[in-house]
Amino acid sequence: MTVAVGVFAYIVLQFAVGIWVSRRIRDEKDYILAGRQLGVTLASFSVFATWFGAETVMGSSGRVYTDGLSGAQGEPFAYAVGIIIMGACFAVPLWRRGLTTFADFFRQRFSPGVEKMTVILLIPGSVLWAAAQIRGFGQIMSHTAGLELGVAMTVAAAVVIAYTVFGGLLADVYTDFVQGIAIVIGLLGMLIVICVQTGNPVTALAGVEAARFRPLAENQSILEFLEQWAIPICGSLVAVELISRLLACRSPEVARRAAQLGGAGYLLVALVPVYFGLIGPGIMPGLDEPEQLSLHLANTYLPTFVYVMFAGALISAVLSSVDSALLASASLVSHNLILPLKPDMAERAKVATARLCVAALGVFAYIFALRAEKISDLVETASAFASAGVFVALAFGLFTRFGGPLSAMAAIGTGAGFWAFGKFVLDMSTPYLAGLAVAFVAYVAVGLIDRSTPRAS
Repeated sequence: MTVAVGVFAYIVLQFAVGIWVSRRIRDEKDYILAGRQLGVTLASFSVFATWFGAETVMGSSGRVYTDGLSGAQGEPFAYAVGIIIMGACFAVPLWRRGLTTFADFFRQRFSPGVEKMTVILLIPGSVLWAAAQIRGFGQIMSHTAGLELGVAMTVAAAVVIAYTVFGGLLADVYTDFVQGIAIVIGLLGMLIVICVQTGNPVTALAGVEAARFRPLAENQSILEFLEQWAIPICGSLVAVELISRLLACRSPEVARRAAQLGGAGYLLVALVPVYFGLIGPGIMPGLDEPEQLSLHLANTYLPTFVYVMFAGALISAVLSSVDSALLASASLVSHNLILPLKPDMAERAKVATARLCVAALGVFAYIFALRAEKISDLVETASAFASAGVFVALAFGLFTRFGGPLSAMAAIGTGAGFWAFGKFVLDMSTPYLAGLAVAFVAYVAVGLIDRSTPRAS
């Protein structure tokens, strides 16, 4: 009961911070881009907290518990690489275009038709990412409050939807700062206590079977290994949650540094749940739900006060990820689909429309969360969904003048279609790599055939 009360108090505190900051929202850009005023500290913490979700703490530790280090290929290693590449190569040229949303790039570089096609295909990925966080939140509520998982996810969905509707990106990044600190303190506190109880990391890792340190899963081919890395990297480079934070920075240099620092910090802190997954079978064997390993470790080894801190850190990870996903996808719907139909809409109405879109997409995320079996399944699908073709069009469009609207449509459509066909119909082991290859060929082939002049880069 003490733990549940502490967790409830933590949620109330997060709501209070978000509502207080949201009073500064005056127009659509304040709601979507925080007035383009983010500095390095706030932006870096926001990038870190957005990516450090339930999948990182619970999903990755559960996979490593089951599969050893090979279960961490995507989360956290490949995702961290994707964020750092974003800072090194993509953040500055994207920021300099003065975009409000990521989809604006496709209108500027290609056409309004490509913009709308991109929005329609990107939204499901963000909703699935939000669904993963809602499922993770439900796991926490179920474990701490003793609720049935379905009931816990219903409560979790109501909390995260309301939390996101009240704030905008400005409230989001302020709470991300608080949540990022809570994540670091909570995980490090748990690491210290477990090291005291079970021995120092060197000793604990020495007792782990050597086979659990293999980077490739048993019988995994090189192509399958590349598939596991390509999905998180390319998915991160077109993730609207990440790009919206970089567009909100006060300068291109701030955007670049924020992505690099946020990605590096994410990787360092994410090594803690990876460590828990490696030593987990030795200190807590036979778990029926490996995704709840971190919760079981916390419940077994932590004093009540530290356990409340850890539960608060998990909730922080979930809230910072789910509100980012819902806000970013809702911004695409309101700004890129609805606003062009009513260009004379008042600023207050624009903000209200974005908030309604947040609520609607939150309901869809809740439905997906109820139907999913694993957090990791949702996250992988979210990263892979339509991102292959969008990545190809982004890379060509951002760094070259080759190809026009038809090239972009061909790449985006064939990339998404071939990935879905390969995964769900052909049951291919590497559908994403195939989708990337097909999208690349489609973009180049149509670009060579279509000699229409591309829009200015």
